[in-house]
Amino acid sequence: MKNLNGMTDEELALSYVNGDNRAFDLLLARNQSKLYAYILFVVHDRDLADDVFQETFVKVISRLQEGRYTASGKFSAWLMRIAHNVIMDWYREQKSDRIVEPTEGNDLSNLSGEHLFEGNIENQYVNTQVMKDVRKIMDNLPAPQREVVYMRYYQQMSFKEISETTNVSINTALGRMRYAIMNMRRMAKEHNVALQLD
Repeated sequence: MKNLNGMTDEELALSYVNGDNRAFDLLLARNQSKLYAYILFVVHDRDLADDVFQETFVKVISRLQEGRYTASGKFSAWLMRIAHNVIMDWYREQKSDRIVEPTEGNDLSNLSGEHLFEGNIENQYVNTQVMKDVRKIMDNLPAPQREVVYMRYYQQMSFKEISETTNVSINTALGRMRYAIMNMRRMAKEHNVALQLD
């Protein structure tokens, strides 16, 4: 019996293709939180996020069983690309030109940044407030810029992974990030918000 816990996601995917269903269970356990957080961030609706999440894994299973996966890149990037495509397909069906529907009050409370800092209680209070301000400013970015910022800073994806996931060139992904940072700095300056963690 193979030690699945010691295998990479890519190895687990290939093991599942070769008939080991336990490998898929572990793949799901390793990736579901990160994937669901991404989907919920983009769609801002729990019921829709549940549907997209399920459809994403149906497509993942189908593609794995059809032999349409090769371990040429990170499994998580491949998974995110499928989720991105499912979301885009849903929005196309809705004939919507928006990627993200705003929630009441443009709330981004499902993002958490508390793990990004440590320190005394005063610093933690200031840092918590900074992260709240960053989320508010992020919510005012155009949807493609928000998505790139989220993938880069909250999902720790490389620009190559972001470009593959969103089906744009690396230069486009970099450009979106550049404009997002410029816009966030401008908005912070306009509202006298200090975006600095202690």
